[in-house]
Amino acid sequence: MKPLAPAARERAVLVGGPAHGLRLHVTDRPPVVQVTRPCELEEPTGSVPGLRAEALYVYRRDLSTHDEPLRYGFDGASP
Repeated sequence: MKPLAPAARERAVLVGGPAHGLRLHVTDRPPVVQVTRPCELEEPTGSVPGLRAEALYVYRRDLSTHDEPLRYGFDGASP
């Protein structure tokens, strides 16, 4: 059996949404990148210790981009 080739690591940029302009490295061109931001919780009586909430933002790869940096566009309709 032939050994697996090392994973390709490429530069990418997020376009639109709350993380617009953020640059990162991705491996093997994932179709989706998720970005999260912590939400501030109000501590109601009887809250669960360690509980946290995060806002989730979805970015989808622009398939028309073939060279670095890869582009991921904000998908406001996705949770």
